[in-house]
Amino acid sequence: MRNTLLPFFRTEVSCLVAALMLLTGACHATPDVGADLPWTTYEAEAMQTDGQVLGPAYGPHTLESESSHQRAVRLHEEGAYVAFIAQEAANALIVRFSLPDAPEGGGTATTLRLSINGKAVRALELSSRNAWLYGDYPFSNDPAQGKPRNFYDEARVKGLQIAAGDTVRLEKTSADGVACTVDLVDIEPVPAALSAPDDALSLEDFGAVGDGQTDATEALKTAVEAAQEQGRPVWVPAGDYRITGDIVVPSAVTIQGAGMWHTTFVGNPELYDQADRRVRFKLQGKDIRLADFAIVGALNYRNDQEPNDGVIGSICQNATISRLWIEHTKVGVWIYNGVGLKIEGCRFRNMLADGVNLCVGSKDNLVENCSARGTGDDCFAIWPAASDQGYIDENVVPGNNVIRRCTGQLTFLANGASVYGGANNRVEDCLFTDIGTGCGILISTTFPTSDEARGIDNNFSGTTVVEHCRLVRCGGYDHAWAWRGSFQICMDRRSISGLEIREVDIRDSFSGGLTVVGPGSQHGEGTLSDSSLRQVRVQGVGLGAKDSHDLFIREDARGGLTLIDCQLDAVANASEHFDVERK
Repeated sequence: MRNTLLPFFRTEVSCLVAALMLLTGACHATPDVGADLPWTTYEAEAMQTDGQVLGPAYGPHTLESESSHQRAVRLHEEGAYVAFIAQEAANALIVRFSLPDAPEGGGTATTLRLSINGKAVRALELSSRNAWLYGDYPFSNDPAQGKPRNFYDEARVKGLQIAAGDTVRLEKTSADGVACTVDLVDIEPVPAALSAPDDALSLEDFGAVGDGQTDATEALKTAVEAAQEQGRPVWVPAGDYRITGDIVVPSAVTIQGAGMWHTTFVGNPELYDQADRRVRFKLQGKDIRLADFAIVGALNYRNDQEPNDGVIGSICQNATISRLWIEHTKVGVWIYNGVGLKIEGCRFRNMLADGVNLCVGSKDNLVENCSARGTGDDCFAIWPAASDQGYIDENVVPGNNVIRRCTGQLTFLANGASVYGGANNRVEDCLFTDIGTGCGILISTTFPTSDEARGIDNNFSGTTVVEHCRLVRCGGYDHAWAWRGSFQICMDRRSISGLEIREVDIRDSFSGGLTVVGPGSQHGEGTLSDSSLRQVRVQGVGLGAKDSHDLFIREDARGGLTLIDCQLDAVANASEHFDVERK
């Protein structure tokens, strides 16, 4: 099953289902692009409510532009509510919400009562501690700097009993002066916890307690050492395990959890000002496997001088990262010099930077069937830097990386998928929606990929392919670039050659559909060559920036682009040095 946007189904039956879902606010069906999402999403503005319906609005630094469909519902008073009728059975729920910040920063708190068919079943304690950033990149927690972003966070709850036809209600319980804005609610049928693999080493046997308070760091380190020595997997039963330091995972070690809803490694918020005390799994070796658990950190600021947390791969090969839920970290998965990795079925939520970044000399990697929501940088990125944070390219040719069947939504900085260089990389069968801070897909040379002294040049080479993707309500306002197209080709530090864009559907853009810009032309770069669009369709532009086009070539672009069987009505070429050829 997949969660999708409704207007783009291909069959009459699907259109009928979509129409019925629109009446209830539910979004859940089987699309031809994007990840398989086992939840159903209910948009707050389509629910029954006595709250204030916000939006739509599309400009920068607004809550609406970070909201799904650019609309939400604000509950001001005690007793204010949103409610919906569940279209299918579920036992877990996620609410995406926003609370105001405190005047000096640090967040506020309030409570929502969750009721099913009029019976209160849970009190949801909400906080905006992990939301709200201000000022210029890399941003601050100080409200005095203005320019707010990162308005939302999420709360998840399991162990519910929701049947099809039940009325689910979220109600504000106190007159505390803290308004709660609800963007959406997901409900999900979570499977039962997995059983331990045969011959596994249980983390509990090494002294770990899954109560969320007892420090399990040393127990997990010891279990990993024993697993490598004995050739057995580490089994982590259902529970919350506090981690306060790096977990180095060497060759041939498996860490297996009971499921992303059941096994969680949690950070200690009191230690999160120390970069070496966060939850970080460092993959160092071959044939490593992480599967079926969650990582929930407590990071609420961005400092690019600090090392990344979450899952970090350094010179690792043939690793598999499967069905992880990663939240409130700086990044989800950041791979340096990784070869032959598979990242599959993961969820990346509410983090300060990228969901996935294949960096430096990474090659032959696959990111598949993953979803990202609420990221503070690219949902999915390929960046073949010559070096980054002390990791250097080992004189390989990075490339042949694939981002496939992934879904990215609701960034508070940057883009859905970005490719910044490398050889023969691909983005295919992906869905990007509600990217109000940049592009759905960006092909760019903005970030450095070469080191002349070491003879490294990782600029675009071979053929870079974007194929069979859908971009809906993208092309928002970037803090450094102003309005960007839903799809942008940006020749900045370097020129770009060998780009093939095929079967891309772009709908309802904040600004332009597809834009080509060449700021690099000021220093002899800025040229696009040997590149084509085939069967690219743009419908609906300028929701936020009115002077927008289906395809726009800025005056600084150089080179040319071939259009083959495209549906692009409003084409504007402002460059005297760029040729657009239609076939």
